[in-house]
Amino acid sequence: MTMQFNNIDISKIKNIAIEAGNAIMEVYNRDFKVENKEDDSPLTEADIRANEIICNNLNVLYPNIPIMSEENKQISYEIRKNWEYYFCVDPIDGTKEFIKKNGEFTVNIALIHRNTPILGVVYAPALNDMYYTDGLNSFKNEKRLPLKTNKTSKEKLFVVASKSHLSSETQDFINNLDTKEVEQVSKGSSLKLCMVAEGSADIYPRLASTMEWDTAAADAIVRCSGKMSYHLKTEQPLEYNKKELLNPWFIVR
Repeated sequence: MTMQFNNIDISKIKNIAIEAGNAIMEVYNRDFKVENKEDDSPLTEADIRANEIICNNLNVLYPNIPIMSEENKQISYEIRKNWEYYFCVDPIDGTKEFIKKNGEFTVNIALIHRNTPILGVVYAPALNDMYYTDGLNSFKNEKRLPLKTNKTSKEKLFVVASKSHLSSETQDFINNLDTKEVEQVSKGSSLKLCMVAEGSADIYPRLASTMEWDTAAADAIVRCSGKMSYHLKTEQPLEYNKKELLNPWFIVR
């Protein structure tokens, strides 16, 4: 890694996520309006406030590192294809869970090196859970991941799937897994990838659309916990800063 990577203080990134989380919770704990963006996805005041906090703080700390955020105007591929490092941000991943007030939403901040996520913070403010990786190891609330390992995966697999976006293709994939028993749980946001990283789930299949900012931070945590996020068809690791920011169908295991 170059100096730019070594200059990133993960504790400062965690603090930014906590500050954004506090602003999110202030909105979460009262009535709020929901608007729809052009792609029909929901947007709240909390998304906007969290995005401002994250982007402003990152710009002060690391003015030379560009930011790609779900809530910012997207930068053309012609410019961003030359980025060596950039931050990939989703101020609230799981806005639908936020609106439902079930707590399963996260603040996602990742550092990407070329096409690979190398640092990541995933903070769930309503659950008070902090997942992160320093680029070497991954942690949940300061405990190193994985927290547990399934020694009997041939007998029973623990599968996590989307709470609000479970596609029929994903369900078919789960139904056809080669194991005697499958225990399937639903979870919102990037917490699904974090469950694989921590070992509470063996596999997370996603045969439905996601964007790079939905997965980048948690993917870094997955990789530094000794797991991987794979493109379903090519079985290669997921890549970032693609011309098209839509992720392919993938599996985390």
